[in-house]
Amino acid sequence: MPFSINNYYMATVPTYSVVVPLFNESESLPEFIARTTAVMDALGQPWELIMVDDGSRDNTAEILLEHATKAENIRPILFARNFGHQIAVTAGMDYARGTAIILIDADLQDPPEVIPQLIEKWHEGFEVVYAVRRQRDGESFFKKFTASAFYRLINRITDIEIPLDTGDFRLMDRKVVDVLNRMREHHRFLRGMSAWVGFRQIGVSYDRAARFAGETNYTLGRMIKLALTAITGFSFFPLQVSTYFGFLSAAVALLAIPVVIVTRLMGSQAFTGQATALIAVLFFGGVQLISLGIVGEYIGRLYDEVRGRPLYILRNNPDEPVKKS
Repeated sequence: MPFSINNYYMATVPTYSVVVPLFNESESLPEFIARTTAVMDALGQPWELIMVDDGSRDNTAEILLEHATKAENIRPILFARNFGHQIAVTAGMDYARGTAIILIDADLQDPPEVIPQLIEKWHEGFEVVYAVRRQRDGESFFKKFTASAFYRLINRITDIEIPLDTGDFRLMDRKVVDVLNRMREHHRFLRGMSAWVGFRQIGVSYDRAARFAGETNYTLGRMIKLALTAITGFSFFPLQVSTYFGFLSAAVALLAIPVVIVTRLMGSQAFTGQATALIAVLFFGGVQLISLGIVGEYIGRLYDEVRGRPLYILRNNPDEPVKKS
């Protein structure tokens, strides 16, 4: 695990580490750095900005390195390829040295100006301060509805309580991040993991803005994948549903047997012919395939963990200063 620290960075141990995952954020990156720098400088405490380029296909990495040559507290982490948003955040937490670690995206939907409110609650003794979306500008009704439904579903089928209407935008105390850094599962749902570890937690409400530029990187497919990761990572409910379907099918079959016998003895032709048998076979076959698919999701995740591959691969050393070209 990458926790060695170069003497270059040991000169000033930061109070705050701001962790930012990046994927094709070249349009919003300069504005994000400018606004975040203004907010953090105003706090009067040492801070660092850890920015993780998740294999961007535009010139995000080049812009990041250019800013890093001008500001020593910007620490770039460059992935060898795209590993995903949750892994990028994990890498940032691995290298963060602050007493408080703040997670935020670079699209400026989560305003950096909210960070002082998170820090205020941290000074009051809370170890996880999550940002609650009071209003969400620039998002479709479908996305708002599905996100709301998902959080309510996950809270119903798991033993943990994930705060409603929250994302990864949050502040976590060093002791919380140290615990999360020891949890190395490949399929990660960090907002669920931070709820699972416990500690004193509180929310801060804010109005979420529209994207500063570009389009969202969280497509419907990525949202579904994240939802599956959350459900399979924190609940056995899908497996239990398969069992319930099995018992239901068996009960229907047991009830149907005497009904069919009686109707046949009475001379009824209601249950004769291939159509009835075909419908029954298709129904029970569908139930079996769905059940196998659910079991396969869990087995696939187990396989990923058993292989023991690293969560990510870097193409730079974040512990070394960026040299001017």
